[in-house]
Amino acid sequence: MTSEKSGTYSQIAVWIGALAAIVLFCTSGMLAQNAAYERSFAQSKAVVEKALQQIQSAMAGRLPVLEGFAAPGEHPLNSYRRGFYQVIAQVGSNASGETVVRLTTKVTAWYADPSAARSGYQLLVSNGRLEADLLDQLTDQLSLQTPTITAKVPEKPRPMPSTEMASKPATAIPPTSTQAPPSSEPAISAPMPRLPDTGGTFSPPLSQGLASNVQSGSPKTPDALGSGFTALQEEAKNLEDVLKNQAHPKNLVAVKKSGTAVVSSPSLTAKTLFLASAHDEFEMLNFNRDWVHVRISGLSRGWIWRDSLELPESVPDSDLPPPVSPAAELYHVSREETGSFPGDWEPLRGKNVKIVSVEKTDDNGKDDSSELKLAFAKSLLDQNYNELAKKSDTEAGIVVIFDSSDGGMMAATFATLKQWKAGQLSDAALWHQCFFDPPETFVSSGTPGSK
Repeated sequence: MTSEKSGTYSQIAVWIGALAAIVLFCTSGMLAQNAAYERSFAQSKAVVEKALQQIQSAMAGRLPVLEGFAAPGEHPLNSYRRGFYQVIAQVGSNASGETVVRLTTKVTAWYADPSAARSGYQLLVSNGRLEADLLDQLTDQLSLQTPTITAKVPEKPRPMPSTEMASKPATAIPPTSTQAPPSSEPAISAPMPRLPDTGGTFSPPLSQGLASNVQSGSPKTPDALGSGFTALQEEAKNLEDVLKNQAHPKNLVAVKKSGTAVVSSPSLTAKTLFLASAHDEFEMLNFNRDWVHVRISGLSRGWIWRDSLELPESVPDSDLPPPVSPAAELYHVSREETGSFPGDWEPLRGKNVKIVSVEKTDDNGKDDSSELKLAFAKSLLDQNYNELAKKSDTEAGIVVIFDSSDGGMMAATFATLKQWKAGQLSDAALWHQCFFDPPETFVSSGTPGSK
């Protein structure tokens, strides 16, 4: 009987020992996971919390690898993927009045088990590297927020020996002296600006004299303002004379209207380099009766429609074409209709347009020129714009066809005409956005044009 009881007691003791070991293991594991790292600082709690906010972005994020950041656990660290850490900070104070920052880190990662049922996120133990790095960053941040200021303490005057005081006669301070009493504040080593003595000759700046003149409410004469004002008047007059006498280049041309096209070659179908603004000036290199060759900048060149420029007085009028009869007297509209665009141009291909057919008034008259064709076409675009605006949903543009042996066809979209009528495009820029077939019938002789 006694032996049975002793055996039972032995089993109970074994179970109790095993249970205590399990509890101790779990407790140590929890303590390891919840291990905190702390550091004390001399700054106040408010200053430390503000510094923690500055490094808030570094207190959570992904870990590229777990080696070096987490302690080895139940499984090898290379079995984990997608590591993530989060640091929790607690700010308090100790008995010495210092601010204590305590950091606790949670490290989680995906454990990839050969058996998919056992895979999942697990909590790992930080090895303290993250906490130490953050505490170092906090230390650096606090050092930036609270810079140390050193003041130069003035040296105490060396007492004069009694023998020297007796040998030197006492010097009386004049009653008019403005000597200031010694200051108890520390001396600053930085140099301070000094104003000139009031007893010497001092000429105040012009701005100061004008300011006092305005404040007083009574204007002062140039003589009252002093010689400085007179000198400035002389200098301003000299500058005005220089500007008046400065030679202005005589080979500059100015753009009349914003939206004027500067093109790569003297052709209505040339590539547009850019649109110039009103009053833009360019150096003129050459010109003919239709185009002006200009320097844009450096070696860059371009061409501008002559009628779009204000030319210098040195350009002779003899290069201009002789006066011609008005275009309205040479042409008349023979037919107007709405139909599909008769040409091959992407903006109007397959769309309905208004087609205006034009004939010569006198077939036996002299040959029409490109200038006359463009002038008459421009008048038709102007006359038909309002009607086209009302039908813009059904008619996408205007086509003008010159029915003659040397005639041709030009076309413009409603969008281009709208910009032109709004003043956003000059006449030259309008032509560069139109369609000409064939192009050479709308270009003066000697100015090549190709589509």
